[in-house]
Amino acid sequence: MKQGWEIKKLGEVCDIINGKNQKSVECTDGDYPIYGSGGIMGYASHFLCNAGTTIIGRKGTINKPIYVEEPFWNVDTAFGLQPKNTLNSKLLHYFCLYFDFLKLNKGTTIPSLVKADLLQIDIPIPSLAEQERIVEVLDREFERIDAMKANAEHNLQHAKDLFQAALHQELQPKEGWYISTLQEMLKLTSGDNLTAKSIINGDYPVYGGNGIMGYHNQYNLDGINVIVGRVGALCGNVRLVEGKIWYTDNAFLVHDKKNIFYLPFLTYELQNANLRQYATQAAQPVVSNASMKDVVLAVPPSIKEQEGIVARLEELNERCKALEENYKKTIALCDDMKQALLRKAFNGEL
Repeated sequence: MKQGWEIKKLGEVCDIINGKNQKSVECTDGDYPIYGSGGIMGYASHFLCNAGTTIIGRKGTINKPIYVEEPFWNVDTAFGLQPKNTLNSKLLHYFCLYFDFLKLNKGTTIPSLVKADLLQIDIPIPSLAEQERIVEVLDREFERIDAMKANAEHNLQHAKDLFQAALHQELQPKEGWYISTLQEMLKLTSGDNLTAKSIINGDYPVYGGNGIMGYHNQYNLDGINVIVGRVGALCGNVRLVEGKIWYTDNAFLVHDKKNIFYLPFLTYELQNANLRQYATQAAQPVVSNASMKDVVLAVPPSIKEQEGIVARLEELNERCKALEENYKKTIALCDDMKQALLRKAFNGEL
């Protein structure tokens, strides 16, 4: 640690404000935001925490601190870390970004923190002048890194949009294409249910509505097939699967009733149809034969033409995926750069 710095307990240099239920103060025209561990939840007529307080989740999201520049009300699942006069409020926030609160997790199913543990965290404290200098450096560098990350995130979305635009363009019906409804062209049948115990071990992947959910020692489908998620958050998701699998009653097997589809082309055609939009909202989203029966599909009469479209899409998809991976690496690098800066800052090396 740098000469002249002190090690203090967090409880010595900040007050930890317990959150409270917001029902008595919540109002649509309130002056003060209501914060939980994930962000703003509404507005209140009163506040608990002063401007310049950092929020730490008590339950749920416990490792994503939020700095709030105005007075606010925090709910009972969030702590407010309010600095005393010996600690710069932004430096406290940067320390919270640096510290791994997951090390203090007391939860089993839901991550949670205990106030007594927070009070005992060691925090290095330089002079107030040094704190201000460090904050200035971190503010400047974080702004630069955030701009780099935002640019990478924009480019990542652009790469995804590029493929979706090409997919839509390639599958626009052309003269001579056969156009009809899903009900007329396809038949969807659901698979067989399995108990949780039976999908722990086995050689064959088990597909449910959200993808692979385990492995079984038997299979009910072989070869190259198209399946669609029927139930769950990813219902309507289309997959081309190859080999021996078990598909459950939470997934549909797609049958080509007229035997006119090249299956990879059919996969892209159904992806382009965005089947998720036809889900009905119940306890969990579900797509059905009835909800999708009027989806309009278009197919070239020639398998060779379908193969050509698929070849072009797959080539573009590979290029877009490569771009996406590069942008994801840049985004991860930005996060690593921030942690490296914070490590230097709190080791007295900045």
